[in-house]
Amino acid sequence: MQIDILTIFPEMFEGPFRHSIIKRAADKGIARIRIVNIRDFATDRHRRVDDYPYGGGAGMVMMIEPISRCIEHLKQESEYDEIIYLSPDGDLLDQRMANWYSTRERILLLCGHYKGIDERIREHIITREVSIGDYVLSGGETAAMVFCDAVIRLVPGVLNDETSALSDSFQDNLLSPPVYTRPGDFRGMRVPDILLSGNDREIEEWRMQKALERTKARRPLLFGPEPGEGNP
Repeated sequence: MQIDILTIFPEMFEGPFRHSIIKRAADKGIARIRIVNIRDFATDRHRRVDDYPYGGGAGMVMMIEPISRCIEHLKQESEYDEIIYLSPDGDLLDQRMANWYSTRERILLLCGHYKGIDERIREHIITREVSIGDYVLSGGETAAMVFCDAVIRLVPGVLNDETSALSDSFQDNLLSPPVYTRPGDFRGMRVPDILLSGNDREIEEWRMQKALERTKARRPLLFGPEPGEGNP
């Protein structure tokens, strides 16, 4: 897998991608992340990538020319499975989406800034818009980090324990059950006896029951609408 990230602040990615799961994926040669500076595709000596919006108004808008030139250059290598603009307007990133993208070969992420990007990029170049939540960030860089982390950890071979990702929250539309480790008794707070029993079948039943209880209490919408609710 290769993910190309287009940004005007490449230095923001120096720390997060040099540690943990993403670094492990890169070291194994399983996933590659390439940071591309959009300013390298500006034509003026100031490497300008933004301008005032037509019609007036506050803020600046990222220009179509440097972004288009950048993407056209990268597409000379091969086509992308998806060209994604990270935007609060987009489809909400969830576990199902992360699972799907973990099977793709080449993805481009465009990080917006200022008041956004020229609408013509969204209409004619972008293939999908993705949001990590109903809030506004200063730019798409943080969202790109979240996207990469959520997707790359699911690529086969990245995690040492292949079954670990299968038990994550949301994989079965359920939150994860409680987990414990040593010591078994800490200041009178004890690990549930069932987890110390060694009975694998009963432990799995307990975990499923706890996952159901936790999901119902904390995220009931994951179960879908109640009978008679929602669209007919």
